Amino acid sequence: MSYQSAIELLPKEIMEQVQEYAEGLTIYIPRKEDKKKRWGENTDTKQIIASRNRCICLDFQNGMNIRQLAEKYFLVEKSIQRILRQENP
Repeated sequence: MSYQSAIELLPKEIMEQVQEYAEGLTIYIPRKEDKKKRWGENTDTKQIIASRNRCICLDFQNGMNIRQLAEKYFLVEKSIQRILRQENP
């Protein structure tokens, strides 16, 4: 998240009104509900995790046990179990 100066963004009248309530403070203005993005929309993290999870399932099907998978993918065994449960319902 980057910060921008309100002086550069807001009309003078609105800036003066904001100063009445939050002079000198750093404030966060949230997105409107209809403009919010879902998790993973800005990056390829969602695809990377999905690919990793598919690899975990393939390794499991090819004989690796949960402990081996946890060590290979640097995850705790509970996370491996959850991934296997979600990918193979």
